[in-house]
Amino acid sequence: MDDVLSARLDALCAEGWEIFERFDTEVRDRAFHPFVNADYELVRAALLPHCAPGLKFLEWGSASGVITIMADLLGFEAYGIELDTNLVATACALAKKFQSRARFAAGSFLPTGYRWQPSSGDGRIATIGDGESGYLQLGRSLDEFDVVFGYPWGGEEPMMFDLMKRYGRPGALLMLHTVNGGVERYRGNHLMAPLTSPGQARTS
Repeated sequence: MDDVLSARLDALCAEGWEIFERFDTEVRDRAFHPFVNADYELVRAALLPHCAPGLKFLEWGSASGVITIMADLLGFEAYGIELDTNLVATACALAKKFQSRARFAAGSFLPTGYRWQPSSGDGRIATIGDGESGYLQLGRSLDEFDVVFGYPWGGEEPMMFDLMKRYGRPGALLMLHTVNGGVERYRGNHLMAPLTSPGQARTS
């Protein structure tokens, strides 16, 4: 990575932290909201080994857009889906500021008609709200993406595995930022070996 790109990514991450600090004070201090800031530096380290020309990236619950914009700056064709329209507006403004081509849709990252039906029978989807599927607005389906990034709350991982199995592209990479702060990578819902690159000691 050249110095110019590294500096742009550093500035993007710094702005992301500032956005979340304001959001935490203005929104999360008043009522529950599922948006929790990622450790952007850790996500950058996790994305770097998977960059290649022409790959499509999708973020489930893209919030302020930092990770999706980061993926775009790293060379992915990047998209984000977010249910909160105010956060989508924030993401679009941030993309414009950083001259990013990242695209965002306001809606649910669940495909139209999807129902989570685990063997336990408890199909609640925790923090994931209802809304029109964001894929409709993007004009793309889940099986078009090479890399999918999600930030599950505890217990939401099985539903995300089910989404990829039923709708994702075979061989696509699923990256999950887990509650303990690490980024885990899956292909075919099989856990891959952890990354060992420098700078991987922080959270998303």
